[in-house]
Amino acid sequence: METELKHINFSYQTDSGKEYHIPLSYQLFGRELFSAPIILVNHAFTGNSDVAGEKGWWKKLIGKNKVINTNQYTILCFNIPGNGYDDFFIEDHEDFTVSDVANIFLKGLEFLNIKTLHAIIGGSLGGGIGWEMLTKNPHLTEIFIPIACDYKTHDWLHAQCLVQKFLLNQNDEPLQKARMHAMLCYRTPESLNGRFQNNYNKEKQRLESEDWLIYHGKALNERFSLQSYHLMNHLLMNINAEESQLEKIESYIHLIAVDTDLFFPASEIRMCFEKLKKDKANVFYHEITSVHGHDAFLMEYEQLNTIIKNIL
Repeated sequence: METELKHINFSYQTDSGKEYHIPLSYQLFGRELFSAPIILVNHAFTGNSDVAGEKGWWKKLIGKNKVINTNQYTILCFNIPGNGYDDFFIEDHEDFTVSDVANIFLKGLEFLNIKTLHAIIGGSLGGGIGWEMLTKNPHLTEIFIPIACDYKTHDWLHAQCLVQKFLLNQNDEPLQKARMHAMLCYRTPESLNGRFQNNYNKEKQRLESEDWLIYHGKALNERFSLQSYHLMNHLLMNINAEESQLEKIESYIHLIAVDTDLFFPASEIRMCFEKLKKDKANVFYHEITSVHGHDAFLMEYEQLNTIIKNIL
């Protein structure tokens, strides 16, 4: 299974008119390229191209004889330029939009001589990038599976990202604070209350829920950069696929929502489904039932496996 980090280097002009040299990095898993159907996986906010294998963040879904079977498919994952996994960073993050990332991924596919895909799968921000890719190239893939995301950023999510932006612009532990706030949006009150039940850690003299939040803030700070977090938050704040182009997407579209999601509420994703099915017969809606909120797409693997198995 080929897993090493590879690069495609090219010049790119952003929608805002700025010129960048992009060292687009990616990884391949499973079958050799062009020997099997290709599935593109778009990673989420703090994810990266390492989706399978020992350290793969989606290894419960992707691997030998798993639902996204590396014996059957070629799995491709690009790094969002500036996520830092490949040591490339973007200082002026507001130069970029999700539309730009979609253009860059499409250019990456062109460099690899990939004209069509079997599927595009993306969770959260990764799904938003997928929507943008398909409004630009409606014929690109047979199947599109956006998970816990919508084709645009709605007001509630924009507001949460705005709070994140304020926290990131502080001088005192900005990334840790932003991550702690984000964790409260990724989960639900029921998830936290049920897990911690007001238990107090006498040794640390604080609630176990507080300790959990502090841990996640520090842990991300150790593996993620402030520059990258600024960029990813800005992208999440600005998902805006061209609505008039949605009906032109030729793929089978399988929208997957989480019933308790606070970031991309299931009600909004159902509205997207209702909008699309007026003009398209090949659109379907699935819902994960979970107490855990947005993060359920990284936790409720049994449900997600069942849904994706029936699609692929």
